[in-house]
Amino acid sequence: MKTLNQLVRNHARQPLVVSPDDSVFTALQLMAQHDVGAVLVMSDGHLCGIFSERDYARKIILHGKSSRETLVREIMTEKVLYASPECTTDEAMAIMSEKRIRHLPVLDRNKKLIGIVSIGDLVKETISEQAFIIQQLAHYIAS
Repeated sequence: MKTLNQLVRNHARQPLVVSPDDSVFTALQLMAQHDVGAVLVMSDGHLCGIFSERDYARKIILHGKSSRETLVREIMTEKVLYASPECTTDEAMAIMSEKRIRHLPVLDRNKKLIGIVSIGDLVKETISEQAFIIQQLAHYIAS
């Protein structure tokens, strides 16, 4: 079973980041351009929030606000759940399922950003691990 450190190190992409002073529209454009559901909100090198499609749907659309005129800081999720690099994929999936979140930043002991994992990343990794185990068992049985 992989740790989140191993998983994020194997990702070819860096986490997408916006400033709390960026407009929601700018954040949405970045998310659409990279086909992701969330971006991290960083200020002075520190994680200060996360902005997701869910934030947009619940805090902009439903309240009739303008994404061009609203700043990310006004609607981002400030209390960000995160995991350590040593956390396993199974542990991360349990956290995400229990808390009903789809994106989990990975921070080291000093709260430095290592990366981010999505529920999709974890599902793909789980499927890959299970396929490997099945292949090994089939090879063992056939021997």
